Amino acid sequence: MSNTKENIKRGSCPVYKKCGGCQLQNLTYTEQLNFKQKKVEKLLSKFCKADKIIGMNTPYHYRNKVQAAFRTDKNGKIISGVYQSGTHHIVGIDECMTEDVTADKIIVAVRKMLKSFKLTTYDEDKQRGFLRHILVKRGFATNEVMLVLVTGTPVFPSKNNFVKAITKQFPEIKTVVQNINPYRTNLVLGDVQKVLYGKGYIEDILCGCKFRISPKSFYQINPVQTEVLYNKAIEFANLKGKETVLDTYCGIGTIGIVAAKHGAGEVIGVELNKDAVKDAVQNARANNLKNIRFYQGDAGEFMEAVAEESEKPDVVFMDPPRAGSDEKFLSSLIKMSPKTVVYISCNPETLARDLAYIDKNSTYKILKIQPVDMFPHTAHIETVCLLSRKDK
Repeated sequence: MSNTKENIKRGSCPVYKKCGGCQLQNLTYTEQLNFKQKKVEKLLSKFCKADKIIGMNTPYHYRNKVQAAFRTDKNGKIISGVYQSGTHHIVGIDECMTEDVTADKIIVAVRKMLKSFKLTTYDEDKQRGFLRHILVKRGFATNEVMLVLVTGTPVFPSKNNFVKAITKQFPEIKTVVQNINPYRTNLVLGDVQKVLYGKGYIEDILCGCKFRISPKSFYQINPVQTEVLYNKAIEFANLKGKETVLDTYCGIGTIGIVAAKHGAGEVIGVELNKDAVKDAVQNARANNLKNIRFYQGDAGEFMEAVAEESEKPDVVFMDPPRAGSDEKFLSSLIKMSPKTVVYISCNPETLARDLAYIDKNSTYKILKIQPVDMFPHTAHIETVCLLSRKDK
């Protein structure tokens, strides 16, 4: 990190205390990296020495997915921004140092357009009104932008003129989707959506592979550091060209597709979310890959089934959610006994818990731990670990 620019002033965001999204912004970026390094070492050093955390050269505007909530205050002013941490109080924001600049500009433009199109904001208490949230996704490599308008009602007056106006102002918007969410819920997106413009998805390029991104599909928020993370994971896997690789919690197939293109013999992906699996299949086709296939299902149950089969994978990638893995998955992993396990974690606390279970109940040796700063200014830490089976 010798190229890191120390040009972030402590507390430079005027709303960071109200917002609560950037928990570490009172620290310089070097201090943030030191804080995260010490946390990883405290939790994981009993298993293996952690390598130095890999930070960003330019730790700003890295979020390729931006959400904004909308409401109208008592004076009739329309406000857009983020929910204050732990509440449903909206902190008004026009720009954010972690969010994509184009996405922020689109959100402000939509907010300014609402009155001229006589569109209201949604009132959670009265459960009426039109616009609840906006979701913007941008492919950093392709500059393709998706605009998702989350509404409380399917009725969208003057929708064609609205779409025409926003796409004229921002020609990089390649698709506009209306997502309908009429329920009292903490979930941003509802189950029903209509494509108003474009194909309903955008594409991006990551690690030399093309990926389709739809409104509900999970795609890593920081593409710059995702390439760092995935390249490190592929390096740890040490693929020679004949291995069978199992990619669990695979999402839209990102790490599995990268592995299939860069050295794996055969890749099997498993994911619970049906929409993500559909995207994963399309992504494999878009990259002309014949050596990868996907299954929809619970990762733990899939692992139990594979553990009973005679042919078992050589390498397992696991990238569970923040809650980490569970005993069903980990016990099946141990029974399956692949030669190499690459564990990608977004939560060092649950990673420490899962590594302790593996260490106690198997012959796996934890060889490498590499933290990566995926979310500068926040307390979140991404870590990739290499586990190798100790053969008798």
